[in-house]
Amino acid sequence: MAGGTEPNTPLIPENGFKHEKQEAKPDVEIVPPDGGFWAWVVMGSCFLVNGIIFGIINTFGILFVQLKKDMEVAGVEDAASKCALVGSLTIGTTFFLSFLVGMLADKIGLRLTAIIGGVLATLGMSLSAVGYKHVEVLYVTYGLMFGTGSSLVYTPSLTILGHYFRRRLGVVNGIVTAGSSLFTIGLSFINQHILETHGLLPCLQMFAGMSSLLILCALTFIPVLPPNPPAVKVEKMSKFMKVVEKLVYLDNWRNKRFVVWALAIPLALFGYFVPYCHLPQFAKDIPLDTDDLINGEKASQLIMCIGVSSGLGRIASGFIADMPAVKRNGNRIILQQISFASIGVCTMLITTAQMFGDHIFMAMLAFCFILGIFDGCFITMLGPIAFDICGPKGAGQAIGFLLAMCSIPLTIGPPVAGFIYDKVHDYTIAFLAAGVPPIVGAVVMFSIRCFPPPDTDTKLSVNEAKYLPQSETINSLVDKI
Repeated sequence: MAGGTEPNTPLIPENGFKHEKQEAKPDVEIVPPDGGFWAWVVMGSCFLVNGIIFGIINTFGILFVQLKKDMEVAGVEDAASKCALVGSLTIGTTFFLSFLVGMLADKIGLRLTAIIGGVLATLGMSLSAVGYKHVEVLYVTYGLMFGTGSSLVYTPSLTILGHYFRRRLGVVNGIVTAGSSLFTIGLSFINQHILETHGLLPCLQMFAGMSSLLILCALTFIPVLPPNPPAVKVEKMSKFMKVVEKLVYLDNWRNKRFVVWALAIPLALFGYFVPYCHLPQFAKDIPLDTDDLINGEKASQLIMCIGVSSGLGRIASGFIADMPAVKRNGNRIILQQISFASIGVCTMLITTAQMFGDHIFMAMLAFCFILGIFDGCFITMLGPIAFDICGPKGAGQAIGFLLAMCSIPLTIGPPVAGFIYDKVHDYTIAFLAAGVPPIVGAVVMFSIRCFPPPDTDTKLSVNEAKYLPQSETINSLVDKI
């Protein structure tokens, strides 16, 4: 592992971090290895976690078409909104439980938390394959169980990267989050083919097999930075606050920049998941010309297009985020603002595709491509901005609470769009409304600059450093697998 560090900043074998004489320097700097064999193994595992979880979530719109068709044949009313609730419960649960996952990981460790999540996600998807003919069963197994398991794996996958990378954190986040894009692309083809030739059951069985890989990925999540030290007890603190202080890293909520960011992101996401859930059905309802319709295969290509461009956007924005000029002065936040505004505009422009005559499908592909580019940038910036605003000690819970707050708009958006469709039999109003929140969220984020950044240095005091596992280097931790 030492081979992945800078030549002139060796890790001290005794405790795994660089320091000079403590008498002369009161701080101890924790140095992530920024490379090395196990760092790249962890990055690969996080890549798979992102790919499997969000490949399944992002391609739900393809399964949605088949679920809606089956329910309409069975005579179920309001089929669109009921089917949409399955997908929105999945992403909503994945994000909502993240704040609990952050606290749980602080108590039992990132690795064990992720392993439990992998087991639960696999069990949920396996049961979905058994009871897939009943949408109420899917609410529990596909929506709640798989979503909970995904949350227990996904949040640690974002946090663990900060244990192994610092200088390259933006690029690594870009590569890792590109996993969801690549899996979305592949599953867009595979899901559609399986649904057309074999039906829904084999598709769910494939998802169960993919979910089992999350367990193997979780085994690699070995933290190398110390846990947060116990909070300093204040005599006048109430019993309730003492309990809260033990569970929650309250310094994040004393940080006004984080509070604004944590409110603006959920606000921007009320319409975010609407295209992923309803776009294939929306496309099938639009005549390509007087004689043709966009079939299921072409409709699934729109999701694939978002996946392709999102992957490009994640990798490109990762490199941009690591540029010195972008790291300084909160310019990563500006990148996220631009992304939200562009996502909102593109979501609205999708409804104008009919104005392009015989080129409707190509116009929709173009809008989806641009939307995907900025979607990738928004996702990639989450981890680096969390570390920028809250520092390494607060980043884990910052990501967890942020994702939890995002669960509400992500869960509400698709069913509301489905409800509008059930009433007016047209997605135009729903997509126009879905484009407004991202733009509003981007505007709200300007207020972050009204507050000075707190000290989020990556150094730990000598008193805090005593909680480091002694005589355990990164290599010795890896050897414990």
